[in-house]
Amino acid sequence: MHAWLCENPVGVDALTWKELPTPQPGKGQVLIRIQAASLNFPDLLIVQNKYQHKPELPFVPGSEYAGVIEAVGEGVTGLQVGQAVACLSGTGGFGTHTLAPAKLCMPLPAGFPPVDAAAFIMIYATSHHALMDRGQLKPGETVLVLGAAGGVGMSAIQIAKVAGAKVIAAASTDEKCDFCRQLGADETINYSTQDLRERLKELTGGKGPDVIYDPVGGPFTEPAFRSIAWRGRHLVIGFAAGDIPAIKINLALVKGASIVGVFWGDFARREPQANAAMMQELATWYAQGRIKPVIDRQMPMSELKAAYARMGSREVKGKLVLVND
Repeated sequence: MHAWLCENPVGVDALTWKELPTPQPGKGQVLIRIQAASLNFPDLLIVQNKYQHKPELPFVPGSEYAGVIEAVGEGVTGLQVGQAVACLSGTGGFGTHTLAPAKLCMPLPAGFPPVDAAAFIMIYATSHHALMDRGQLKPGETVLVLGAAGGVGMSAIQIAKVAGAKVIAAASTDEKCDFCRQLGADETINYSTQDLRERLKELTGGKGPDVIYDPVGGPFTEPAFRSIAWRGRHLVIGFAAGDIPAIKINLALVKGASIVGVFWGDFARREPQANAAMMQELATWYAQGRIKPVIDRQMPMSELKAAYARMGSREVKGKLVLVND
């Protein structure tokens, strides 16, 4: 097998494409021949030693991937050789093969192509857990999605629309705003050229959004929270802008609003039955055509560094996927 190996987590440039022994699955593991792997923001942080999970060195990055099972280890039930699966295991995806915990594998129904499957679990599970569970989104409510043209933003727009909400999508360019409308957003805000708070007042009649989906952080969090509706819920997804913002806690008091942390990975670990039911619902929505990842670009696995550069340039609309021949 071959894989991109991180031996020193100082950034993307330190990754090397290496031939490695093809491993055999241990107890509870499966060996997957990887067909496609998506690039997510944590994949950038982890090779810079900035992610909360710090794997033992050396490791193969690539948190999310899809492929075909080539071998199963002791004690594995419900999965078999030749079966198509998707997996989000945190590492291992940027290569030709990987070992994965069987319990983290999502069996793929017929008609679920590997490119879509590799771009599915992280963004849709995060957004469903955020909006439906932590945010308790109700039909007719208004959702503000920050960073709406990115992977998680894309999934948040689609899931909010399935839930019957009105969606205001905020992005950094007019082109990205147009993309968000194509995804189903009702209104858009270009926060590079428009005042976020003034535009929110205009679009909500002064009421503000009921739910704020915030994977961005940085300078947009406080003005968004100052605009939130009474009893609003500000969902803390991540900090793609780099800076972790500080909010004066009295704002939550005067707004009667909640700041709600969203950590889907720990939800899946702590509440596996609830997570499994959620994933089944998401798979059903995909089969019904109600949600579908938009693939910004497919690139050969050999061009991983170019894919990282494209993600860093903030040009990506939807998901970047690396594919093996």
